[in-house]
Amino acid sequence: MHESQNSLRGKVALVTGGSRGLGAAIALALAREGADVAISYVASATKAEAVVRKLEALGVRALALQSDQADMAAARPLVEKVVAHFGQLDILVNNAAIVANGQRVDDPALDAAALDHQWQVNVMGVVATTRAAAPRLCDGGRIIFIGSLNGTHALIPGVADYAGSKAAINGYARGVARDLGRRNITVNVVQPGAMPTDMMAAVFGSTVAPAELLDLLPIRRIATLDEVSALVCFLAGPNGGYITGGVLDVAGGAGI
Repeated sequence: MHESQNSLRGKVALVTGGSRGLGAAIALALAREGADVAISYVASATKAEAVVRKLEALGVRALALQSDQADMAAARPLVEKVVAHFGQLDILVNNAAIVANGQRVDDPALDAAALDHQWQVNVMGVVATTRAAAPRLCDGGRIIFIGSLNGTHALIPGVADYAGSKAAINGYARGVARDLGRRNITVNVVQPGAMPTDMMAAVFGSTVAPAELLDLLPIRRIATLDEVSALVCFLAGPNGGYITGGVLDVAGGAGI
């Protein structure tokens, strides 16, 4: 059961990659706290509009915008459309990402093109969105990057490029936190472990955690989307105003 405290009433959030999975869960969690929410999507227009209807049913304003994060030139129009529609931007959740895992770096059949595209989406696209949003964010705003436990722990083979892309975001976020602190804008990274999403299915072939994954976790289950979304909401809310430059795990103790 979700109970709203309306802690984000009057705030406007942009959640990239918000049409499904964790992005949709974050968008709904922010809306339950009273925020108006824009989501971006690449191709899932039907899914995005379904999320918008769920958001509006919670009594907030909502908007879905098509935008390909692989295209750095798309970032500024995305942000400007959000500001034009809602009149402001208070919270940016950099959630959109892709995964291309499974091949070791010495694999003769290494799909370098897919890995390069992953870097483009997961790093350069995120950087472009952040650059576009930073001057438009209201003072006292929030930037929350959705990272991955792989950003600090490479627990299995075949994740080098994905782990590297998420580690790059950790360093970038710390620098952005330093730059924007004078405006009381906080910047943090939330690092989930495995979650029941399409991304997990792409890596493990299922959203049911295999035994070899559970063996890595002191708490022997994967995270729920609500558990990750709750931390995002906390960082976005009034009680998160003195946490910045952090990299916070929601990963059941993996890697400790």
